[in-house]
Amino acid sequence: MASRVNTSFTLIPNQKYRRSNRRSSYFSNTFDSDSQPLSTLGNFKALPVEIFQIILKYLSVKDISMLSMVSKTVSQHIINYISTSSGSKRLLLQDFHDPELPDREDITILDHYKSLGLLFKRCTLLLPTKDRLKYIHKILADVSCFKFNGCASPLQCVGLLCYGIFLQTLTAGWDELECHRVYNFLCELTNLSRKMQTAVCSKPGSARKLELRIRLFCRNVLLDHWIHRSDSAFWLTCILKPWPMVNQARLLYILFGPISPQDGQVIWQKMIEEPTDESCLKGLADAIKLLYDTDTKEWTADDVISLVDELSVVPREWLLENNARLLILSGNNICFTFMASKAVNGRTVELARLIVFLALVCEKELYCMDWAVKMMQRVCKVFSTPVERNNFLQSVANAFACAIMEMLQSVMSEDGDDDDRSFMNLFHLVQAQASFHKEVLYLTMNVLSS
Repeated sequence: MASRVNTSFTLIPNQKYRRSNRRSSYFSNTFDSDSQPLSTLGNFKALPVEIFQIILKYLSVKDISMLSMVSKTVSQHIINYISTSSGSKRLLLQDFHDPELPDREDITILDHYKSLGLLFKRCTLLLPTKDRLKYIHKILADVSCFKFNGCASPLQCVGLLCYGIFLQTLTAGWDELECHRVYNFLCELTNLSRKMQTAVCSKPGSARKLELRIRLFCRNVLLDHWIHRSDSAFWLTCILKPWPMVNQARLLYILFGPISPQDGQVIWQKMIEEPTDESCLKGLADAIKLLYDTDTKEWTADDVISLVDELSVVPREWLLENNARLLILSGNNICFTFMASKAVNGRTVELARLIVFLALVCEKELYCMDWAVKMMQRVCKVFSTPVERNNFLQSVANAFACAIMEMLQSVMSEDGDDDDRSFMNLFHLVQAQASFHKEVLYLTMNVLSS
């Protein structure tokens, strides 16, 4: 039996809109759409824009940065404030030759631009990368010290340093594709690639001011602010990789080679005229380790070793002592890989002479001589036959004898201060040979006793 439906309740018919209902609904929707962006301003919606901008003047850059995250509308108002003459004058400080802010002794101008980078990062969050960069360039265009050739006294100016900290804060967390766009944008803006080409294709030292500008811009803006080594390696790769190996070595020397303390210009003859110290080579060694240790896919071990080999003849062949010092500062892995490459390629005589100067540097710098002996022992294992190993060891002994004779002739042919330096080099070399052979004897006796 079919069940009966209970129809005892009253059905309410659909309400038809009258003209008055339709009108009220229209005005209600209009009001909601108009008030929606205003509601995101919170209590600021009752204030004129001019008053809102006056309030911003009393906030620190960090506070404005926090406020910009309240809503898209608030962020847009802050962007409009930055674009005003009063806003840009207040935010874009240009006391780059007096890095301590006059009104706040505990805040430097570097801290200010770090906070400003975070403000721009948050305000432009919803824009595509290309539009973000265009807007930021438009705002910063009037800051002359941010330009490649903008400052007349770049060595006394922290403008590029501030620009670098600003960009580092802005781009922190961006993926590699976006960072490549940043680098390409800067290259187009400054014509950096063309300037680099001029520097690396000219005779070393013939464009000293350009070399100095390239060094300051790349170091201060792109390389020196990063906390993580992988970030520094990324930007250094952007600078070096577009160029052939010989130009990469020239660029690396321009960026990290020794400079004059008076005018900051690159000293090209430093490595070929006299033995240098650790301070002159540390920057180059750190850059080489950066490329080798961070496992970036753009750099293989062979690439780095080839770069070191090319660097050792910039602008001409270095003194072997300087080459040995660079390898020691670059670390065990790079040093061994470099020497093993020579062993594999049959360059035994070069390798033996390098062993001699590794021992000399260890003697001069009071490094442990057993390190040099153990490095030679590792290299011996690269040779495939006992005959090759014996020939290599004989070459090391001959190299010590030849180096001592060369230095002795140098002492006998010179006078004055040069004679004193040559004599001290000879003294250290003889000491190095004695210490080296002593460690070899220790190693041999330990093997026999075990």
